[in-house]
Amino acid sequence: MKTVDRLGNKSSIGLLPTTWKVLRAKVLYQERKELSETGEEELLSASHLTGITKRSEKNVGMFLAETLEGYKKVHPDDAVVNTMWAWMGALGVSQEYGVISPSYGIYRPIGDSKDPRFYDYVFRSAPFVAEVNRRSKGVWSSRLRLYPNDFLTMRLPYPSLSEQRSIADFLDYEVARIDQLIEKKNLFISLTAQRIDALVDEVFSNSSVPRIRFENVVRRVQRPVVLSEHDELIRLGLFNRGRGIFKKPAADEEGMGDSSFHFVRDGDLILSGQFAWEGAVALATEDEDGCVVSHRYPVFKGRDGINTAYLLGLLRSGFGDFLLNESSRGSAGRNRPLNTWRLGKEKIPIPSRELQETVDRALAFERQLKKKTEHSLSLLTEARAALITAAVTGQINATAWGKQGQTDRRLDEIEEAMQA
Repeated sequence: MKTVDRLGNKSSIGLLPTTWKVLRAKVLYQERKELSETGEEELLSASHLTGITKRSEKNVGMFLAETLEGYKKVHPDDAVVNTMWAWMGALGVSQEYGVISPSYGIYRPIGDSKDPRFYDYVFRSAPFVAEVNRRSKGVWSSRLRLYPNDFLTMRLPYPSLSEQRSIADFLDYEVARIDQLIEKKNLFISLTAQRIDALVDEVFSNSSVPRIRFENVVRRVQRPVVLSEHDELIRLGLFNRGRGIFKKPAADEEGMGDSSFHFVRDGDLILSGQFAWEGAVALATEDEDGCVVSHRYPVFKGRDGINTAYLLGLLRSGFGDFLLNESSRGSAGRNRPLNTWRLGKEKIPIPSRELQETVDRALAFERQLKKKTEHSLSLLTEARAALITAAVTGQINATAWGKQGQTDRRLDEIEEAMQA
């Protein structure tokens, strides 16, 4: 794309073309304080990934409030800011009418000389989120808040309405293409997961396969950590819905908190004691060998003749989800700790070693596919962020994108690398 040579106007997202205006947000937006009287409107939510969307369209595990009465009303084209998580990019411009938590900031547009799509991209661009982070107030990052006055005093780009529309059209097209490539890769992984589920379903539906109590096919593994003997340790956490393991920042004894910890080895089956009912279960690999988990994560190994990877496939299946939910009881909300004694009494199907190994190979293929995909997804995510930033700061000539097609060729190169 053609680079705009004359940059000079300073805004909250960096230097802009000298032909663009820079206005305070309060010139373009005004706080809206309209509350729902009935609570019957559609509930909305904000995400750094998807912007402002209907909560019903998202896979969210949080429990709903008893009533939405008193929630803030949101109108189409309103800017919506999650006061507590704006520093993480949880903000944007809504296309929907609905309500949202009273802790959000809602800002209605003043006048009609702006394209809401353009400002949605501005608000969710990397430099804007970085500026939001800088302006948010709080002692710790998890306690940062972006208050209305701090949002309304931010300096926003204001190109002509025709330029706003050209930039929005350009980004709508190109970002959609990037998102399609990302979805394509994620679909491959999803199909592999379905293959694993099908193998487990085949086992479960075969009445001739013996059922044995979970406690009789596994052994609990505990490798206590003496914190004083280590300078730093890497703690592990689990994503929900069988999406694997993530690593937390390395910490010394002081930063490890009051929990007791245990070492993890390659091939360990790890369950989350707090969120097993949401499918937080995973198998450790070489990458996690030597890391640690707190006492809230029970760790198991399959006994002789039992493939530990098969147990993971089983617990990730619909049947496994039922078992983990039945074994997780709590009084209210998300407080549903896993009762390992109850889980131990549940009977599970144990097929032939050959079929167990088939599940193991399918899981290994899934891990390899995920690892191979990570690089291409990273390239696409970076390209998406860079493209948005370049467009909303006027670094590329979006008005000529249909003729030049340079961005298309760049995405073609990424797509070719993905297929290699």
